[in-house]
Amino acid sequence: MSPLTIILWSTFSGLFLATVLVLILAPSRYERLSRSSGNASVSVQILVLGDIGRSPRMQYHALSIARHGGIVHLIGYDESPPHPDLLKNPNVTIHGLAVPPKFLRSSAIPFLISGPLKVLWQVSTLLRVLGYTTPASTWLLVQNPPSIPTLAISFMVSILRNTQLMIDWHNYGWTILSGTKGPSHPFVVLSKTYECLLGQCAPTANITVTHAMKLSLLGPPYNITESPIVTLHDRPASIFQPLASESERETFIAKLPSTAPFAESILSGKTKLIVSSTSWTPDEDFSLLLDALVTYAQKPSRVPILAIITGKGPQKAYYEAEIQRLQKADRLPGIHIQTAWLSISNYAGLLRSADLGVCLHKSSSGVDLPMKVVDMFGSGLPVAAYSAYASFGELVKEGVNGCGFETADELADILTRLLSGGSEDGKELATLRRGARKESELRWDEEWDRVLGRVFGFTI
Repeated sequence: MSPLTIILWSTFSGLFLATVLVLILAPSRYERLSRSSGNASVSVQILVLGDIGRSPRMQYHALSIARHGGIVHLIGYDESPPHPDLLKNPNVTIHGLAVPPKFLRSSAIPFLISGPLKVLWQVSTLLRVLGYTTPASTWLLVQNPPSIPTLAISFMVSILRNTQLMIDWHNYGWTILSGTKGPSHPFVVLSKTYECLLGQCAPTANITVTHAMKLSLLGPPYNITESPIVTLHDRPASIFQPLASESERETFIAKLPSTAPFAESILSGKTKLIVSSTSWTPDEDFSLLLDALVTYAQKPSRVPILAIITGKGPQKAYYEAEIQRLQKADRLPGIHIQTAWLSISNYAGLLRSADLGVCLHKSSSGVDLPMKVVDMFGSGLPVAAYSAYASFGELVKEGVNGCGFETADELADILTRLLSGGSEDGKELATLRRGARKESELRWDEEWDRVLGRVFGFTI
């Protein structure tokens, strides 16, 4: 029996046991209150089956609901620091999901034992927090992906607690899995069927991150026609702002440990500062940037670069070793690469102080968009972004606020053109920065109020 088969049977066995359990120990149900009780009558459970601190869109949902007086119970793994405003808001309560015990995470335990137990742990933890620890709410807002077991547990809880279920579609779980297993793999096929079926029957309402994704959900294989679908484009939170003055940039670059040793060179323009945020996973191929920097470093007209790469993820150690190998082989002359994990305030400061942002996100579905580009635009930072997917143009406008690339050579050409004075002494980069600043005027609060304020009953 393959490991994936074991996980599959464990998942559905866990769902079956969970169903039996909740039928025996039924959770409390939500009772509708009159509108005379005000916005406090709107309560929302927000579920992130991941690290809350690394889920900006779901944090922004929580802040928007709380800003209107709604009550929020934000549920997910409490690993990275969340947005500071969440911690200060009395209408927001964060519920950390318990991680599996150490013995289940130990490599000494055979997968045949640890795999099924981890799945059962996840199912039981979700059920306990959604059904019993947090009060029954008006809405249950769920991030997708991951869809297994999130959608099934959320659907069951929403029925038992008389709660309206809303799915925020960031991407499709089965397309991400398909990227590593292949589209014909049995687990991918089953995951696709599961996600499509629950998408059709589970939600009261749906949110998508792009218009292209909305059209995708309306058609096959999803065919979601019974529940409404609205598009809410990602917009930057208020913490991401363009530079107010050059002195602000000088102070920040001199203070941040990653940039301080290069401050004089950066501020004089002799070194260019680029930033990329990555999850260090296969759907963000860091080798594209690394290969582009190797090619760029060989250009006779190239300007030195400090590249700061932020984020956490499974491939980080591998690429850090690869960076060291290239540096020892002298294949990155004039290129300094640093990896960092920054607080949200320092990350925002870095974005508005940089010369160029680089996004490596590859859309597995072809219809999602990277939040990191939104934050870059919010900071007035032009971008060079991987562009080989249908929804790319909904965010990045070629030659207006950024540039698209599909290969490492194309990215190297962009870096050379924008950073080395080869484009009429930086006129193109200045044009892109003006476009990014214009894009920064589009903000999350206004977009959220326009699209979701009416859905939740906060606005007319």
